[in-house]
Amino acid sequence: MKYEYGNWFLVVISVVLFLFFLKSVFRPRTKTDWRTYKMFSAFIVALFAEMYGFPLTIYLLTSFFGNKFLNIDFSHDSGHILNKILNLGGDPHFNWLHLVSNGLIVSGFIVISSAWEILYKAQKKEVLATTGVYKYIRHPQYAGFIAIIIGFLLQWPTLITLIMAPILIIRYFILARQEEREMEKKFGKIYLDYKKKTF
Repeated sequence: MKYEYGNWFLVVISVVLFLFFLKSVFRPRTKTDWRTYKMFSAFIVALFAEMYGFPLTIYLLTSFFGNKFLNIDFSHDSGHILNKILNLGGDPHFNWLHLVSNGLIVSGFIVISSAWEILYKAQKKEVLATTGVYKYIRHPQYAGFIAIIIGFLLQWPTLITLIMAPILIIRYFILARQEEREMEKKFGKIYLDYKKKTF
């Protein structure tokens, strides 16, 4: 069996490209934006380090349960653990689960990107962002980050990212609540009416 990990060059390239692309669509400016970006960056580093570097999750599962557990070995395909749990055959990169995962990741990027432009224009005019995706959802950028996180968890769940994901998601909910309180102070009834019409 060929050991398909230890490709740290691919880890670095994947992390740098992914975070550069994310930074270009998210465009962090405030302390909160940067904190959000850094926390999400830690998730991405942990994910790609296991995807191409060292398969900690597979190592721990096979050490604890033995190599017969879900027929997991040190092949790259075994890192798609949900495929093993759901007993999905074939190449894990082309089944329905991977397609759903990719759809969530791409959708998350699109939502983050489109929301940033609308928010930036609204902030410059000092008005409430209520057009585009903001017409339906109050915190589209956080929703985009959550979609990307869930997408990657469907594709490549690891013990570290499974621990980090709920922490990040709870953090986004806390940030959303804080921002809502600030918007209520700044815009008053206008924001409260907007809040009733959106998710």
